Amino acid sequence: MYEMTLKAIRETKKLTTKPFGAGILLGFDQDSTTVKAIFEEKLACMQVYWGDYTKEMVDEAHKNGVKVMHQLGSVADAEKAIAAGVDCIIAQGVEAGGHVIGNVSVIALIPRIVDLVGDRNISVVAAGSIADPRGFVAALALGAKGVCMGTRFIATKESYANDYYKQQLLQYTEADTDYTDLYSRATWVAPTRVLNTPFHQKWKPVPQDVSNNEEQPIIGYSIIHGGETILRRFAGQVANQTTAGELENMVMYGGQGVGLVTEILPAGDIVKSFIEGAEKIIKELGGRFEPPADGVAALSIA
Repeated sequence: MYEMTLKAIRETKKLTTKPFGAGILLGFDQDSTTVKAIFEEKLACMQVYWGDYTKEMVDEAHKNGVKVMHQLGSVADAEKAIAAGVDCIIAQGVEAGGHVIGNVSVIALIPRIVDLVGDRNISVVAAGSIADPRGFVAALALGAKGVCMGTRFIATKESYANDYYKQQLLQYTEADTDYTDLYSRATWVAPTRVLNTPFHQKWKPVPQDVSNNEEQPIIGYSIIHGGETILRRFAGQVANQTTAGELENMVMYGGQGVGLVTEILPAGDIVKSFIEGAEKIIKELGGRFEPPADGVAALSIA
């Protein structure tokens, strides 16, 4: 893991002079070699997920000049992250695509965590089903300082996702995702939100003891970290640009915001449209909800 992380970081540095970070699944970095590489390369930040990150760990990161962003899905985990002194909490709602750690909606979770943070210097970022400027503004209204998006950025020209996967995202809506633990059971039993493809519809009722082990047929191959990876039925790896095989029978992660993803765009255009769109919405809301001249407002409850 150390060498692969080091290589990925150094290759990224060749592409940009801007600060960037790296993400870590805590359960898969038991010897902390990924963290070691991040510290040695002096990255701006690291996003940690699926596990606890203690105050001692956060203090070590800060000593190395690295800010800590902890992605989580519950108030209880937010309390731990606040006590540890993280710099940012990414609050993930159950609507999110890919691996989902909590079971509460983003609209209920964000205000609770914002209230917990209070006046501490910890930013709260919203994640889950945010795919257009309206979702961005809604997150800001809930008290978040920003948003974290996955599904929307998969469907971009720069994304390394397979083109077939990108095109499938354009065909599905919020009613066409499923919360499941069908994939990668052999190595990690964890809930995910996926597109409810014909393949997934067919196989999602299988018993819990069915997993992507060597008894499953090979459905494809991908180059991952420079080496060929065999993909068996129910594998958790999504199709990337190198993937060959039965693409329609592979997992496709997607959040409930997928219905708002209608075209594949450059990532920069998406960022620009979010900022401009949010500014426009906020300006319009400011005019729409100006208090009446007489200072009296009415609230009607049907």
